[in-house]
Amino acid sequence: MAHDHHEQKHDHGAHGHGHGPGHGHGPGHGQRQGQGHHHDHTDIDWAEMGPMLESSAELFSSLYERALGWLAQEVTEPGLIVDAGSGPGVVSCLFAETFPGARIVAVDGSAPLLERARARAERQGVADRFSTIAGELPDVLDELDYPADLLWASRSLHHLGDQRAALAAFAARLAPGGTLALMEGGLPPRFLPRDIGIGRPGLQARIDAVEAEWFTQMRTDLPGHVAVTEDWPALLAAAGLKHTRTHTFLLDLPAPASERARAYVIASLSHLRERITDGLDAEDLATLDRLLDPDDEAGLHRRPDVFVLEAHTVHTAVRAV
Repeated sequence: MAHDHHEQKHDHGAHGHGHGPGHGHGPGHGQRQGQGHHHDHTDIDWAEMGPMLESSAELFSSLYERALGWLAQEVTEPGLIVDAGSGPGVVSCLFAETFPGARIVAVDGSAPLLERARARAERQGVADRFSTIAGELPDVLDELDYPADLLWASRSLHHLGDQRAALAAFAARLAPGGTLALMEGGLPPRFLPRDIGIGRPGLQARIDAVEAEWFTQMRTDLPGHVAVTEDWPALLAAAGLKHTRTHTFLLDLPAPASERARAYVIASLSHLRERITDGLDAEDLATLDRLLDPDDEAGLHRRPDVFVLEAHTVHTAVRAV
């Protein structure tokens, strides 16, 4: 499932739910991580989405680098690292950089995104220890040649109907002493002040509520959906893993936004506007349309107060030796 950023993969990754690149729900929210993508819809043209997902993930690279540095404190000299739901491979290649002795396998449901991942690995000089596997999680992990010392799933798990069963499958692919790392949860993103001078203040908080409903419906509509309490450490323990840890990483890109950050915000809210046709009232929809109008002085293309503030949470646990 190619999953992330953001759905851009706004995937919001529900974000709180899925925001950010990563997977999720949409740009921004849910993108896949940097994946950054969204895989909730089979009709998404991932080849077309690739550049945006890649750029979004690159925007989040400082957050991922800190997360990987945190992982590296406990995961020492892994032989095989699997990026489950890799998208265009931005994070996969960061793993190659962080762990120069490791072989990296990027796994995703989208062949066009994996082509981008291989091209990135080639450009970065790590292609000799970088490979890809195309297929749907978690069953595609059966194609791994040997168990993983680190399996990373960034906002890809929430695209799977039975998350508990998927975690058990992920855990089964770990070597003894291997680590499973999930990026799930965090906080909804913030791109603008509470009062933006147009419309009713608090627009993003109201969008969060609509996104939460959207995410719940997305999960409910997945094949084989099983409701589960999203207590990730408890779910990791239920999968037979030990030593759970949790840490949240912040992406803080203050105003004035760079062109890349501004483009990410515009893509995120554009994707959201396409998805959300109900839930917001007419005034909020009109405000959103003004924000997305390139010619409006109060719009995202021109405002000086656009920023990106996101928090993504990583949960880890270890397979017993």
